[in-house]
Amino acid sequence: MSNRINVPDIFGSLVFNDEVMHERLPRDVYAELNRLIEEKKPLTFEIAQVVASCMKSWAVEKGATHFTHWFQPMTGITAEKHDSFIKPVGEGRIIMNFSGNELIRSEPDASSFPSGGLRATFEARGYTAWDPTSYAFIKDRTLCIPSIFCSYGGQVLDKKTPLLRSMQALNKQSMKIINLLGNPTGATSVSSYVGGEQEYFLIDRDLYNLRDDLKLTGRTLFGAKPPKGQEMEDHYFGTIKPRVKAFMDDLDVELWKLGIYANTEHNEAAPAQHELAPIFSDCNTATDQNQLTMEIMKTVAIKHNLACLIHEKPFAGVNGSGKHNNWSITTNTGVNVFDPGKAPAENTLFLVFLAAVVKATDEYQDLIRACVSNSANDLRLGGNEAPPAIVSLYLGDELGAVADAIENDEVFEAHEAAVMKSGVKVIPRFDKDTSDRNRTSPFAFTGNKFELRMVGSSASLSTPNVVLNTIVAEELSQFAERLESAADVELAANELVSEVFKEHGRIVFNGNNYSEEWAEEAKKRGLLNLKTTADAMPAYLDEKNISLFEKHKIYTREELESRYEIGLETYCKSIHIEALTMVEMAKRDIAPAVCEYSELIANTINSKRMAVSNMPCRLELELLSTLSKNSDNLSDAIAKLEKDTKKAEKIPDVTAQAEFYRDFIIKDMEELRSYADKLEEVTAKEYWPFPTYTDLLYSVV
Repeated sequence: MSNRINVPDIFGSLVFNDEVMHERLPRDVYAELNRLIEEKKPLTFEIAQVVASCMKSWAVEKGATHFTHWFQPMTGITAEKHDSFIKPVGEGRIIMNFSGNELIRSEPDASSFPSGGLRATFEARGYTAWDPTSYAFIKDRTLCIPSIFCSYGGQVLDKKTPLLRSMQALNKQSMKIINLLGNPTGATSVSSYVGGEQEYFLIDRDLYNLRDDLKLTGRTLFGAKPPKGQEMEDHYFGTIKPRVKAFMDDLDVELWKLGIYANTEHNEAAPAQHELAPIFSDCNTATDQNQLTMEIMKTVAIKHNLACLIHEKPFAGVNGSGKHNNWSITTNTGVNVFDPGKAPAENTLFLVFLAAVVKATDEYQDLIRACVSNSANDLRLGGNEAPPAIVSLYLGDELGAVADAIENDEVFEAHEAAVMKSGVKVIPRFDKDTSDRNRTSPFAFTGNKFELRMVGSSASLSTPNVVLNTIVAEELSQFAERLESAADVELAANELVSEVFKEHGRIVFNGNNYSEEWAEEAKKRGLLNLKTTADAMPAYLDEKNISLFEKHKIYTREELESRYEIGLETYCKSIHIEALTMVEMAKRDIAPAVCEYSELIANTINSKRMAVSNMPCRLELELLSTLSKNSDNLSDAIAKLEKDTKKAEKIPDVTAQAEFYRDFIIKDMEELRSYADKLEEVTAKEYWPFPTYTDLLYSVV
């Protein structure tokens, strides 16, 4: 447990953390629990019984009346079934009790969660099991026990289990390399660390409630461009509005109570958009905490009569929201293997791990793209705001020069850090960083970590980190096989690094990923451009990827097939719900409003001409013509979307269905929106049936 953060209890901690366990558990039990976790060995029932008793007493003192195994099924959100601590003891009496068995496992209905065909409806039994590497916490007077989730047959049905497996694989292969290089860090284990930057929008809740698209899909399916978007660049890092600041203050307190240490908060680029960044923690804890963060954001927003939108693209025409996944590998002695030090060209350990990332990114670019796929993120990736769907790696100036020197068999000549001079005498001078930051890169080295910027704002951190951990573990395992037979390990390591940069340098790109020139260059390099989820998800069924996951015991073939099915089913269902919502809003809200307004204009024309014969009425006639033309187009677009949606419903094969949604339904939706938005631009505000972009983006003050 030494790699997990404990912060002083300022606001009334609701986390059963290491400090609480040290205080409450018998000394021998505490020591044994830590030893078993550190050595990654199963906990005994006797240890669990003592922990359960202490955990229950602490939770009851904090006001908890129930407990739950808190888990992360394939829905993308968390799940919980509450049981009370109350136990009958006869003669109408009760006691508060919680056993080791109840701590260790529970039994939710496995058939009611997405399984991708792993479970039939009648096969209901499933198990949740306590994950002792992530702290229990209290939420809504309920003791929440982080848990894995599997079927009766042992198949994985959640997002936590593969993540824990991938962390084990990365630890195993990393330690092979570290030991082969003489273990300069003195480590006995490593762990991947993550900091997930969470972007989100805040809008007025009363306006949110007036839009069915926001309530049902999380994004606006209609909306004309407002007069002002983000072109003035005045929102980014701007003064935080009082109502938003009050929300952020309350959010901090609620997160800190749960051991989620929000570190940075600011306005993001789009109007009404904001960002929160936490302190880094191990990959498993970070994933759990990010799921909680998204939930608590929405709860705290309600208290301020706000709606928190975590959709990747809630508003067209302005930036969408991502979740930058800052990923690193750190030893249990506190050494970050991605810290290049003052002489990166001479840091063999760093270069070997860097080479593993370069090779992994090139060989498994399809998996990296697939692991961030959903219909919402498809709307964001490739826009002039987010990295493109083409996977590439940014190394920066200094590491780029190191890579070039290695690739060309040249001696790297390091330059001393330049001094930043402001030209103002009173301002202190300071050293510049050796590289700039590249905000356009999908996967960028940022000093001592890699930032995967492709992850969508609503996504779990689990899946992308499963992929990163696993693909790097695979490359390290290949490196270890080669180094184990080398007479001179240091020389062999340097030769290996040189080969990797020569063979996989195509994946490195330090320029502007938004440019059309890069898309052409990437094509020449043979890099993939998987633009949609329907294009990317087949990567899970590629034989090389199945072999990868099976080799490291992350997924079985059956489990990968199920994730493919679930991914495409979710893609289809999400777009289907959006299509039905569009049709309903267009027919029940937009069409009647436009008809009513058109009638007003027609009556105005008639009234004027009755008053004055042959009055031109050019403004009214032009307006009526525009309304009529676009109304007819709207009607045709509604009919087309309805017809194609019914076709989509009848396609039995999920792959073919996903391709149909990609090729037809999305285009139908775009066409319907275009006519509706044109109508919004010419319809009087008091007639338009729901709040406009100007209302939504600029209402919170």
